[in-house]
Amino acid sequence: MKSTGEAIGYDKKLTRALYKALQSSGMHLSNYGTIFLTIADQNKQEALPLIKRFYNLGFNIEATKGTAEFLKKHGIRTRIKKKISEGSNEILESMRRGYVSYVINTKNIDSINQETDGAAIRRCAVENNIPIFTALDTVRVLLDVLEEITLGISTIDE
Repeated sequence: MKSTGEAIGYDKKLTRALYKALQSSGMHLSNYGTIFLTIADQNKQEALPLIKRFYNLGFNIEATKGTAEFLKKHGIRTRIKKKISEGSNEILESMRRGYVSYVINTKNIDSINQETDGAAIRRCAVENNIPIFTALDTVRVLLDVLEEITLGISTIDE
């Protein structure tokens, strides 16, 4: 209930019930597009398999420099976006123009700049009706739903 408030979905399958709950909470679920990531160092290892799942679903990945470099080292093609605290507006403009389907922003409690950048990113996401996730357990549930509702493409081997 942490991300859906008081919404509830009922179905025989958990993923379909979760889909209904997320939809009824007003969240726009997209099974394609771009995710923007800014992941705290202490969360990067835990986030990696989740981001790989998005990548395998065909999502484009954009991230701040530290997150992007980590993902590239692990074979995930990632576009680097400059931080707000570095004087760039490209993250916010990308969200305002509708280029971002989801934002995943985990906090590093030791970083002052990240707190102000993170607050601006979260505010912009809310203002532009972009689903934002600050907890990786909720991202895991979202991916379960997306993998259930997304058609897979496979080849037929002779």
